[in-house]
Amino acid sequence: MIDVRPATVFEDVRAVIGPKSPTSTVCFCLSYRIPSKLNNTLKGQARADYVAELCNERPAPGVLAYDGDIPVGWAAIAPRAATTFARNRKIPHVDDLPVWSLWCIRVRPGHRGQGISHALITGAVDFARANDAPVVEAYPLDNGDSKVDLTMAYAGIRKNFERAGFTKSADTTSTLAGHPRVLMRLVIH
Repeated sequence: MIDVRPATVFEDVRAVIGPKSPTSTVCFCLSYRIPSKLNNTLKGQARADYVAELCNERPAPGVLAYDGDIPVGWAAIAPRAATTFARNRKIPHVDDLPVWSLWCIRVRPGHRGQGISHALITGAVDFARANDAPVVEAYPLDNGDSKVDLTMAYAGIRKNFERAGFTKSADTTSTLAGHPRVLMRLVIH
């Protein structure tokens, strides 16, 4: 049974989205969360420390999926206004509602193909609902039946969001791994 909880335990977040090398300047799911100038200056341990602080804030920076006590997946979700999507020119604003953005879904190798991404989407929506979000937006790949490079599949794929009740609200001019991204929404309040 997969359990999805707010991402408040830094070591569990590190296990799912932390880079293999502690001196790395990638991942930790910061590229859409913080301004690019700050993202580019955070390196190695400073990057990890920044995410550890996020795990202590409320709301948490996302949700984690657990198989028993083992963290097996991550979804990044936050108010759009608190992310770089607030100013992103490629992802349109549909209206003035204080929407939450769900922009990254990661399932650890060895745990894929077990429905964890579906549990993460549902858990992220529940988390947003508990924090009074009226709408959740996602910007998944519209890949049809084509395969997606797993490294670039973090944005999710359209059919998984449709399965969770999201509907396409707008096209975007954003592409990822050669696939267009669409803006999908789910009204929750």
